[in-house]
Formats: sequence, structure tokens, C-alpha cells
Amino acid sequence: MGIKTFFKQPLALGGLFFLFLGMLAVVSLVPVAGAALALGLLPAATLGLMAATQLAEQDTFPMPSVLLTAARSSPARRRQMALLGVIYALGFLLIMGITALFDGGQFARLYLLGGEITPELLADSGFQLASWVSLLLYLPLSLLFWHAPALTHWQGLGAVQSLFYSLLACLKNFWALALFGVVWLLLLVGILIAITAIAALIGNPRLVSLAVVPAAMTVLALFFMSLFFTYRDCFVFDKNPTLESTP
Repeated sequence: MGIKTFFKQPLALGGLFFLFLGMLAVVSLVPVAGAALALGLLPAATLGLMAATQLAEQDTFPMPSVLLTAARSSPARRRQMALLGVIYALGFLLIMGITALFDGGQFARLYLLGGEITPELLADSGFQLASWVSLLLYLPLSLLFWHAPALTHWQGLGAVQSLFYSLLACLKNFWALALFGVVWLLLLVGILIAITAIAALIGNPRLVSLAVVPAAMTVLALFFMSLFFTYRDCFVFDKNPTLESTP
């Protein structure tokens, strides 16, 4: 559904995705606290893309202002969304702090501040271990926040409630979400293999470096457009709203 919806409004949704990335990149440039601010804005920005997907599915052209959906909600919901942002930023920074125990902070500095990825760095055993630790620790954080922005905005749940129900729904639908992730990973790998094969056939190895980033960004955009449907398919609400997760 995410791919189908994307191609209903490809220019609008593609433009919004790159605007989403650009907004976070600009915020991250703020001295000292930029990375933390960008992390704190991620739940609200993700909600904006989900709202854009909802509009596109309804054959409505999503305007750039849809990315500010969280900011235009009620004061109570804005406070809860801000709290989600704070919790996410603290959780992510905690993960980066834990990885520093394994490689002296090399992985955390690269991820948060940027820098050059060298063959020596990739070969460093401490850096490799820190990378795996970050991946393992990020999984529970991602499950907590998978549906949380949508639950806070559309259903009016508090930040802690939305985190709880998001985790509960992800655990109840774990294998479906695992398949969801595997399919997207296979799609990305398949596209990269196809680009490499075409470059080899035409004898132009530069094609790989030119096409890999746009291809990866396209797959990432399609992935984000699919998040709304994972939320919609995992939850059923009535007018109260009473919440239950579908199996």
C-alpha cells in the first residue's frame, strides 16, 4: 500500500520526504545541541510523513505544511508529542553512550557529528562491536516509537501510553513486522544488485556510485510512506476511543 500510495502523488511525497530530511539536517547544524534537537523532532516529523501518506491515499495533494501536523494540533497533544521527542532523544543518546564503552566513542561521534568512514575504522574490532550493540539496542527503542507518534496525535493518548501500546502492538504482530522489514531489506539489496549488474554490463563502474544513493533514498522514502499503513492495520478504535491491537 505504501508504494501504491506513493505513486499516486510521487512528486509531492518525494519532495516532502527530502524536505523532511533537509529539515532534520538543518536542525542538526545548531551548535552543541543540534544532534539532540534533530532526534527530538524525529517523532513529530515522522508523523508529518504519515499524515501526508493519509492525504495521498485519499487523493488529496499533500502540501509542505503537512510536515507541521504535530505543531498544529491541540496544546495537550503538542505537549505529549514534545515529551515523545525528549524520550526518543534521551533513549538514542543513551544507546550511543553505551556503544562508547566498546570503542571509546568512535561510532557515536561518527553517527552524531559526522566524519570520514575509513577502512581502518571499519576494520577496528571495537567499532564493529559498537555497531552491533547499537543495532541490538535500537530495536526495542524503534518498537516503542513505531506507532507512538500516530497514537499520540490521532488518538490523543499520552506519551507513555502511546509507547506502551506501540510496543504491545509490535510484539503481538512481531512476525508480520519482521516480514515487513525483510521485504524492504530484500528490495533495497535487489535494487543495489541490479545497479551493480547494469554498471558491469555497460562497463561503467561510476554508475554504481552515482545511482546507489538516489536508489537507497527512494527505498527509504517508500518505507516511510508505508508506516501509516502499519499503524492503521495494527489498531482498531471506536469513538471512545477504546484501543485494541489486532492479531
